[in-house]
Amino acid sequence: MAFSSNPLSLSVPEPVFESWLRDTGYLEILDQRTTDLHRHSSTATTAAASASSSDAAAVTNSAAAAVSISNGVFVQIFSYIGTLLSLFTLNPFAKLTSDDFSGDTPSWTRLFVGSLDSYTFPSSPSQARLRVHENVKRYARNYTSLFLLFFACSLYQKLLALVGLILCLALWDVLKLCGDRWGLEQRPVIRQSLIRIAQCATAVILFCTNVQMALISAIAVSYAVMILHASFRKLTPSRQSTSKDGNRRTLRSS
Repeated sequence: MAFSSNPLSLSVPEPVFESWLRDTGYLEILDQRTTDLHRHSSTATTAAASASSSDAAAVTNSAAAAVSISNGVFVQIFSYIGTLLSLFTLNPFAKLTSDDFSGDTPSWTRLFVGSLDSYTFPSSPSQARLRVHENVKRYARNYTSLFLLFFACSLYQKLLALVGLILCLALWDVLKLCGDRWGLEQRPVIRQSLIRIAQCATAVILFCTNVQMALISAIAVSYAVMILHASFRKLTPSRQSTSKDGNRRTLRSS
């Protein structure tokens, strides 16, 4: 029997649907639902493989049972590897906006790190993409602080790079002070010439003191930490949905 399409059904784009889930607090439920469905499907697959292996052992021999079980293990391992490889193909900053840096920094212990139960392996590339995009938006200030920490540690190990960075900052500070004192805002040609000279001097200092190597290493380490944390960290109720629930409870109680 064929069912006709419902004229009252509503079709919305995926970004709009995810935005509605985020605002209403259902995005976390969707993440948990995806994990539960994958767990149930894995349990059913394992049970079916065990049943088929026992039947095969009873009918033929134990070699067929071992082959069927090993095939299921290899399929699961390859699915995990595919999920990990998909993390390096997505853009974690696709949904990041400047407003994500304007709020307060989430708690490092309760929200950012959490407990051991707050981490699970993503069941599919789509779930990993959902977690990464949402967690990068929520913990943008935390990831920025980690990058600054890694960059400071890399400069601490390289004293020459630290001196070069300080010289660059001092150079631009002196240029700003001279511009304010000499009134270079009214002399755009001289101002642009000094800026170009300062840019060339900054590039030479950074290259000679190997600041770029410290920057590249800090970016690589912080990016790897961000991708792994954002993909393994389960989604938690956002503060917007929490405040809405609190307001609803207050209105109900009053």
